[in-house]
Amino acid sequence: MAHLVRQMARCGARSIVLLETSFLSAPKASSFIRNIATTHKCLAERRYTDKHEWVSLDGKIGTVGISDYAQDALGDVVYTQLPDIGQEIKKEEECGALESVKAASEIMSPCSGKVVEKNEAVENKPALINTSCYDEGWLFKVEVSNPEEIKNLMDEDAYNEFLKSDPH
Repeated sequence: MAHLVRQMARCGARSIVLLETSFLSAPKASSFIRNIATTHKCLAERRYTDKHEWVSLDGKIGTVGISDYAQDALGDVVYTQLPDIGQEIKKEEECGALESVKAASEIMSPCSGKVVEKNEAVENKPALINTSCYDEGWLFKVEVSNPEEIKNLMDEDAYNEFLKSDPH
C-alpha cells in the first residue's frame, strides 16, 4: 500500500478516497469501495536527462518538460520558444528556449523524433512551468523514433541521486 501511495504521489494523483459502506441486509458484511482518481500520466514513468529535462512515454508519444529543479533554478519563466509541430528533433540537441527573470536556457531534447504537439497554454502563460512543471507546464509532445533512448535516461531515484552528487 505504501508503494502505491508513493507511486501515486510521484505521478500527480489528484485524490485517494476510501469509503466504507455497510449493508443492513447483510450482517457482518461491508463493502469497501476504493475510488482512486489518477491522471493519465501515471501510466508512464518520467525519465530525466542530466540537463534537467524529463520525458514520459505513452505508447510512441513522449511528453517533454523541465524538472522542478530546473524551473526553480531558472526562476519566474516569462517566455518560451518551443519547437514547431512537424519539426524533427534529435536527442541532446537544442530544440527550444526558456527565458526567465534570472536567466535564459536552451531546451535540449531528451529523445529523437517528430514534434506532434506543443503546449500552447505554456506559450500564452509561461508561469505554468513554475507552478506545474510536471502537469500543466509540460512543453511539447514528440512521436519518439527510438524508444531505447528513453530507457537509457535516469529514473526518478537516479535523478534525485544525481541532484545530490553533481554540482549544478
